[in-house]
Amino acid sequence: MDWSKIKTIFIVTFLILDVYLLFQFMKIRDANKYEFVTETTFEEKLKADEIKYEELPTAKIKSQYLSAKPKVFTKSDTAKLKGQSVTLKDPGTILQAEFEKPFSLSNKFEPAELASFLKDNILYGDQYQFGEKNEKKSTITYFQQYESFPLYKNINGMITFTYNSENEIVSYQQTYLEGFEKMAAKEEILTPLKAIETLHQKGDIKPKSKITKVELGYSTRIQLAASQVLAPTWHFVVNDKENLFVNAFEGQIIQFKGDEKTNVE
Repeated sequence: MDWSKIKTIFIVTFLILDVYLLFQFMKIRDANKYEFVTETTFEEKLKADEIKYEELPTAKIKSQYLSAKPKVFTKSDTAKLKGQSVTLKDPGTILQAEFEKPFSLSNKFEPAELASFLKDNILYGDQYQFGEKNEKKSTITYFQQYESFPLYKNINGMITFTYNSENEIVSYQQTYLEGFEKMAAKEEILTPLKAIETLHQKGDIKPKSKITKVELGYSTRIQLAASQVLAPTWHFVVNDKENLFVNAFEGQIIQFKGDEKTNVE
């Protein structure tokens, strides 16, 4: 056995391996450098357009798709509701109710004033959070939550209160999602800055605007007959009134049917 030749082969092999590893390192470093330069350049564009925003999360966030199905309300559910005239719309996934005694709101509505009312008078009331107030339609909408993440504008997971000219809540309509299941493993989602970049490129965020709220939740990705698939979604509020949504996995801008500019807390 020629140890000299074997030694030479090992040296050459390790040299080739070192060159390969160095090449891979440089490749990754350049990619990261490019991404940093891209984000820095976009931040400069926002500054040039006088678009302001609060401090954004910088840590990497992982999330996953969810599946859920609409709850079918039963007579035992409605029996728990006191002081209300309740009806269920076929097949029982929509609960409609009128209050025997209307609930008075303050002249300047604050979501906090409905916190106890929701808990005491609405099924699963503590699982909803304030979504929007529509003065044209005289409605106040609450979105259902999943692990503290709101389900945006989900017709199968919301409460819509109706108030009268005397600023009193007189009725509501409720839907509720149940049977949540996590689909596949968690994956890294887009940074909020990347989502803002998408909106900026499409012209949805105008110069001299201010992004007043940034929030992560879920929206319906696929609607099936008996269930639906929910995708993580970035929610941005611009100038305290305009709602913008971006799929946090795919980067698509989400347009809800019948979506309007509403007051947002």
